Amino acid sequence: MSAHNSDHHHDHSRENQAHAHTHGIIEPSLYATERGIWALKISFAALIATALFQTVIVIISGSVALLADTIHNFSDALTAIPLAIAFMLSRRPPNRRFTYGYGHAEDLAGLVIVLLIVVSAIVIAYESAQRLLNPQPLENVLFVAIAAIVGFIGNEAVALFRIRVGKDIGSAALVADGYHARVDGFSSLAVLVGAIGVYFGFPLADPLVGIAITILIIRIAIDAGRAVLTRLLGGVDSQVVDEIEHAAGKTAGVLKVDDVRVRWLGHRLNAELNITVDQNLSLPRAHEIANAVQHNLMHHLTYLSGATIHVDPEGAGKNHHHIESHAHDGLPAHSH
Repeated sequence: MSAHNSDHHHDHSRENQAHAHTHGIIEPSLYATERGIWALKISFAALIATALFQTVIVIISGSVALLADTIHNFSDALTAIPLAIAFMLSRRPPNRRFTYGYGHAEDLAGLVIVLLIVVSAIVIAYESAQRLLNPQPLENVLFVAIAAIVGFIGNEAVALFRIRVGKDIGSAALVADGYHARVDGFSSLAVLVGAIGVYFGFPLADPLVGIAITILIIRIAIDAGRAVLTRLLGGVDSQVVDEIEHAAGKTAGVLKVDDVRVRWLGHRLNAELNITVDQNLSLPRAHEIANAVQHNLMHHLTYLSGATIHVDPEGAGKNHHHIESHAHDGLPAHSH
C-alpha cells in the first residue's frame, strides 16, 4: 500500500482558516519557478550593467585583468539564459512520455553553464599570455580601480540575491550560481590589486592578475561540474536522507522507517520510503498514517515536492517483498 503525491487541503479549524494550506507538486513548483525566473531577470540586468560599465573602462585603459573580469561577468550574466529556459521547461506538466516532468532540464542547464565558464577561462588565459609576451602600457589606472570596485559591488549584490532566492525555492543551481557571482566579486578585487601594482611601477601586475583570475575560474568550473554531475547521477546530500528518516519516524503510528530513496528533479526533491506500522491496523488507518508522514515531510523539508510512502505490516521483515524463484511462459526460473 502506498500514499502517492497528491494535492490535499487541510482546514485546521473554522476560526483559523487563514492557516489552511496545501501540499503537492503543482502549486509549490510553479511558485518556486516564478521566483527563480524573477531572480534571474534581476541578476541578469545587474550583471550586464556592471559588465557594460567595465567594457568602457577596458577600452580606455587597455587593462587585460579588467578585460578578464569583464568577460567573466558577461559569462556569468549569460548563465541566466539556460537557467531561465530550464525553469520555463519545468513549468510544463508531466505527461506520458516525461512522467516526472522536465526538472532535469535544470541540470542540463548546469552543464551549459560549466561549458561557458570553461570557454571564458580559455579566452582570458589567451589574452593574459599575449599581454605577458607583448607588454603594453596601462592607462587610466584610477578608472580601472573604480571599475574593479564597481565589479565587486555588483557581483556581491547579485550573489546575495541569488543565494537567498535559491535557498528559498530549493534550487541548487541558483545557489551555486550565487556563489559563482561571489567568487567573481573577489576576482574584481584582484583587478584592483593589479591596478595598484601598476600604479606603483609594476606593469606586469595586470596580466599576472589576469592569469590568477583564469586559475580561479578553472577551479570554479571543476567545483560546478562536480555538483552538476552529482545531480545528474541522482546524488543527494546524506543529511537530506537523515532528515526524511527523522521526520517520518516521529509520526504517530510509525514503528520503523527504511529504504529511503531521494532524487532531485531540478529544484524539486522527490522521495520514496517504506514505513512499518502495527499489523493489526485497518487499511484506512494505515493509509491515514501514510498521509500523516507525507504531511510531516512536506513541512519539515520545504523543498520536497512529493513523497511516495509504502506501508509494511510489523514483522514483515526484509524478505516481505521477495518473490521466490519460479518459472512461467517458458522463461528460465527467476526470482524478484
